Amino acid sequence: MNPVRVLTGITTSGTPHLGNYVGAIRPTVRASRLAGVESFYFLADYHALIKTSGDPARVQRSTLEIAATWLACGLDPEKVTFYRQSDIPEIPELTWMLTCVTGKGLLNRAHAYKASVDKNTESGAEPDDGVTAGLFMYPVLMAADILMFNAHQVPVGRDQIQHIEMARDIASSFNHLYGEHFTLPEAVIEENVATLPGLDGRKMSKSYDNTIPLFVPREQLKKLIMGIVTDSRAPGEPKSTEGSALFQLYQAFASAEETDALAKAYAEGIAWGEAKQLLFERLDREIAPMREVYDGLIRDPARIEKTLKMGAAKARAIATPFTQRLRHAVGLRALDTQADTSTPKAAKAALPVFKQYREKDGLFYFKLTDARGALLLQSTGFAAPREAAQAMARLQAEGKLALDALAPQLIAPDDVERVTSALDVLRQSAA
Repeated sequence: MNPVRVLTGITTSGTPHLGNYVGAIRPTVRASRLAGVESFYFLADYHALIKTSGDPARVQRSTLEIAATWLACGLDPEKVTFYRQSDIPEIPELTWMLTCVTGKGLLNRAHAYKASVDKNTESGAEPDDGVTAGLFMYPVLMAADILMFNAHQVPVGRDQIQHIEMARDIASSFNHLYGEHFTLPEAVIEENVATLPGLDGRKMSKSYDNTIPLFVPREQLKKLIMGIVTDSRAPGEPKSTEGSALFQLYQAFASAEETDALAKAYAEGIAWGEAKQLLFERLDREIAPMREVYDGLIRDPARIEKTLKMGAAKARAIATPFTQRLRHAVGLRALDTQADTSTPKAAKAALPVFKQYREKDGLFYFKLTDARGALLLQSTGFAAPREAAQAMARLQAEGKLALDALAPQLIAPDDVERVTSALDVLRQSAA
């Protein structure tokens, strides 16, 4: 069985903090060790240019810090493909190819762009005031990151689901015009990823300037933790774990037994200073060994550069031949090659076609149409795109047997014989 390709990127626009570690870095490093998974991890420095215009030193420093962080936290570049986005020239080339099949209306609906327009409208400014083409085109670049390596899964938070759906839409448009080149990626929603509070109790974020950098020196880490905002309850007075930033931070690092012990100490009225000391000691116990590795890497940027170049070579071993295939598909070919007068679109039109899509109810559907586009078969809703894709694959592979087995998930076709015949045609064409 072929491995599942999983792709993750981090934008190089800031210094990693505890929230990044717990919410993204630690779980992705653990996932990289799973069997049957082919992992791609990249430093999204092209994306950083959208957020850091005019500050090149920040991009360079952040790239160094994030690369060192991933490596210090246990990412093994021998077992994964670990690369810097800007080292893969095929990615901006693919971005342009995808731009040429992406509707402006799709990009108009992107959350980040809409938020900027709404903010301008509320303030009385021109709708696109301060909006760069980079911000507007961000979803296409993200689609290129994913589609270049035909990733099956992209771990994201709920606020990023739209970007994966847009990548699927863009891939479908390209496949429809030029043939089946791209896998349609799936968003893997990380339901259990913790969102850590910052120094002031709000979500830890650079936007609020309330972060605790992951690898600050030990004494500075202690100073930051001692500065976490707490309430006025005195030593000996019972304290609630609910809404306590200290408790939430401790829980993100501690075992269940350690967490239970701190909850008991809260109920017994532990002093805030003592609770902060416990938090500091627990964090430092996990972070200190990684900090030592991190500091060594930061002092030796040539070592990180070498690692990223090796990763880029692995990535380009996939990207370069695939881009050549895409160039040929769209007509960017040597002039002394024989012209292909047939078009994938025409060839595909001669066969029945499965189409998967998502409705406003949030469910995923598929339908089967004949060569002229007439509806042959319609599904009911599926909770996940993978379930719909598996049903389509089963119908294409098993024909009438699958049609009977999947009947509860299908709207009864008007002409079962026509549907069966169409499925047989698809199975024969795939053989």
